[in-house]
Amino acid sequence: MRFLIVLCLSLLCCSCSDNSVYDNYKTVSGQWSSKEPLTFKISGLDTIQPYNAFINLRNTSDYNFSNLFLITELQYPNGKKVTDTLEYPMAYPDGTYMGDGFGDIKENKLWYKEHLVFNEAGEYSISIKHAMRQNGSVAGLETLKGITEVGVRIEKPTSK
Repeated sequence: MRFLIVLCLSLLCCSCSDNSVYDNYKTVSGQWSSKEPLTFKISGLDTIQPYNAFINLRNTSDYNFSNLFLITELQYPNGKKVTDTLEYPMAYPDGTYMGDGFGDIKENKLWYKEHLVFNEAGEYSISIKHAMRQNGSVAGLETLKGITEVGVRIEKPTSK
């Protein structure tokens, strides 16, 4: 009985200290098409508060690469767009996948932008698409296997 009480209190404390202000996932069914970016709409954020932004990604053992290239586009309410090409390691040198989780699915919390200020009131959108290609190939892959979900998480920075 004491164990259950301690477990419940621990869970309550952990959930109360969450600094997330936005956390949303989109499911990728089987294969992620490079022609269909995943778009996340974000609104209602403080225009002075700096935030940390992350891309959350879940992959299975069907993912055949040790890294991941993404192209992101952050669109401001006034129409301004900021495009980034990002590379993330996805596996250790021995081939073991990075990320948290047991079994076939790994979850990765990838840095997107640190101390980002959404300085305009209104709706922002973040679009994400993959930019993967086979070694030695100029053409990108049209579909990417092994990615099951892609998400965006916006957090208030933690004070140290």
